[in-house]
Amino acid sequence: MDAFHRILTSQRQRFARLASDAGALASRRPFAARIALLGTGLALGLGLSIGAGALRQASLQSQLATQKAQSAAMQRELNAMAARLGELQADANRLNALGDRLTRAGQLGDGEFDFDKPVPVGGVGPVHDITSRELDRGIATLAAQFRESGDQLSVLESLLFSHKLEQDAVPSGMPVANSYITSGFGGRADPMGGGGEFHKGIDFKARTGDPVMAVADGVVSFAGVRSGYGNVVEIDHGNGYVTRYAHNSRLLVRVGDLVHVGSVIAKAGSTGRSTGAHVHLEVWDNGHVVNPSRFLALNGGGNRRG
Repeated sequence: MDAFHRILTSQRQRFARLASDAGALASRRPFAARIALLGTGLALGLGLSIGAGALRQASLQSQLATQKAQSAAMQRELNAMAARLGELQADANRLNALGDRLTRAGQLGDGEFDFDKPVPVGGVGPVHDITSRELDRGIATLAAQFRESGDQLSVLESLLFSHKLEQDAVPSGMPVANSYITSGFGGRADPMGGGGEFHKGIDFKARTGDPVMAVADGVVSFAGVRSGYGNVVEIDHGNGYVTRYAHNSRLLVRVGDLVHVGSVIAKAGSTGRSTGAHVHLEVWDNGHVVNPSRFLALNGGGNRRG
């Protein structure tokens, strides 16, 4: 703008000199003076018109520069907001996945917590345009709520997982599929030579080679031959419980192996003191033999016989 004013001042001074020269010429040559005066007026008008146009152009350029700066600032704000929204979307996805896992772990009913549908909400108004500052505060508050909810759900998941580990370490399954009990726990007639005996476990009907499965999570503490039991697997479940699987035809695990509920640990057979292929299961609680039927889910094929 300073340069423009200097140019305009210079033009005015030049036109003033032309006007002075025209006055001097008028005293000597009146006709030529009128022509010169007319030319000076035209030049002066043209110069002022050019100056006004240049002033308008400079003003427009200034406004355009201001608008560009404002637009750039708004774009930076939108980019920052998009980044925050991306982080919130990632948090929401993580919470949905965690909530879905907790729904399954907690065995909640279908539809009780549906993480794929929006939560119903409402309001009575009135509604007003939200400012960028209010929006920033709302996003910050939502992010804090996401973090707090995520921490709480993580703690809940840890508790549920620990509870599941405890449940899985308690004998609660069948050692052989599609079977039934052939001899129960407690006093019975000795099947080998007559007389009476105390039967320390439960016998399940099986065919030679049928898979024998662990009834709880644990670590194999013995895999070998015991007198009267034949080929035996014993599993320590880490909570005072030990289970014993006897009369197997073949052992599939070794001492120290980690097994889970349903893991195949042996093949059924009739080794040791036995009259035929079956699975003998014992449960020990802190060194004392207990009735396995207290723990096993005897449903489906687990109908007791004899």
